[in-house]
Amino acid sequence: MLSEERQRAILETLDRDGRVLVVDLAKHFQTSAVTIRKDLGVLHAKGRIQRTHGGALRVLGDPALQEKEKHRKENLQIAAAAARMVKAGQVVILDSGTTTTAIARAMRNLQNVTIITNAVNIAVELSGFNLDVILTGGNLRKNAFSLVGPIAEGALRRLSADVLFLGVDGFDVEYGLTTPNLLEAKVNRTMMDVAKVVVAVCDSSKFGKRSLSLIDRPSAIRHVITDRGISKADLNALKQSGIEVTVI
Repeated sequence: MLSEERQRAILETLDRDGRVLVVDLAKHFQTSAVTIRKDLGVLHAKGRIQRTHGGALRVLGDPALQEKEKHRKENLQIAAAAARMVKAGQVVILDSGTTTTAIARAMRNLQNVTIITNAVNIAVELSGFNLDVILTGGNLRKNAFSLVGPIAEGALRRLSADVLFLGVDGFDVEYGLTTPNLLEAKVNRTMMDVAKVVVAVCDSSKFGKRSLSLIDRPSAIRHVITDRGISKADLNALKQSGIEVTVI
């Protein structure tokens, strides 16, 4: 079987089951795990799947997720910078999204760290590593792999964290941080309430944009990690507001 045929078959399996494992695919196609991992890597690079430890999840055509994959290089650099901020013994909140998923991967080898998340795919990513992971529970947003609603909010209110890494869909330096989903915005606000430090993690394409639902004003965050594409005007506005900015 050609690699393209095998990759199409993998996508068909994902459409049917929502999840695949490398070991199962290798057995099914009678090939090596290395070959399957290469196939999954190609599909992930194209934004067709969400790579996980030991397998993959499907991407259900969510435009926001696919848009974020266009900034994969920047997301990886932002993720590395975020992971360097985490210290042993800390509790970290990760919301859902491509950038925070990259942060989860960058944190996989840390020791004595607890991760709180409402993202099912992030919990799966971290399941095979020596990290304590708390999944909030809640109603599943299938296109984003995130858990929202009163169950998620209630779970978060009973917890406390040292730092929240918050991904956003829009960041207007005057208006605030936004997301297209009303329920996601409420969960994000609760995350901000229970975290000692809020760090916005977003590539420069998010600046100057507003999405449907306001998460909070810029004054609610202490730190921003972004890339060099940020405009001088936005960078200066953040710094003048007393927000620390890391430009990678």
